[in-house]
Amino acid sequence: MRFLPVPSFLLLGMFVAACGAETNKDPVAEAKFQNEKRIGNEDVTSKQERDAGFLVNVASYSMLDVEMSQMAQRKATSPDVKYLAQLIAGEHAAMQKALQQLASQKSIVLPTGLGAEQAKRLGELGALNGPAFDRKYVELLESSHKTSIDDFDDMSDDAYDGDIRAFAANYLAPLKTHLDAAEKLSDKLPK
Repeated sequence: MRFLPVPSFLLLGMFVAACGAETNKDPVAEAKFQNEKRIGNEDVTSKQERDAGFLVNVASYSMLDVEMSQMAQRKATSPDVKYLAQLIAGEHAAMQKALQQLASQKSIVLPTGLGAEQAKRLGELGALNGPAFDRKYVELLESSHKTSIDDFDDMSDDAYDGDIRAFAANYLAPLKTHLDAAEKLSDKLPK
């Protein structure tokens, strides 16, 4: 049996197609899948699965807040919005670093990029300019922080893992401060 040589352009096409298929995966869904797979293989409890899901969601929303805030530092017209964006970008970057260390200790896979929902929100924000951008940024901050505060509050009491419980308790107050600042700023911005 003889094998015929495969033309190099076909090999290149197959390689590009394979690489393209990889990049179309939602990073959040992929992280959740990897954690579920590991959890299933290790016969981990549903409480530990909930802990892993919490860390994946925290990573996803925190990345969104950082990327939105970096964009706001460049595009916002209000100095107050720029200041809040700078504060949030810095504090969420520090939280992400602590989150990555915790996830590494617990062998939990975190997303490497924004999920489809978060990318859509970032795209909608990026399409705006001027006061409309400022209002949308603050609105998205309020929304993401309300969701995060609920999750952090629950997990600061109910997380199975003590380190994850402590992480949630530690970052709950700064998230509340961010939400309060965003709500006050929302009231000041022109409608």
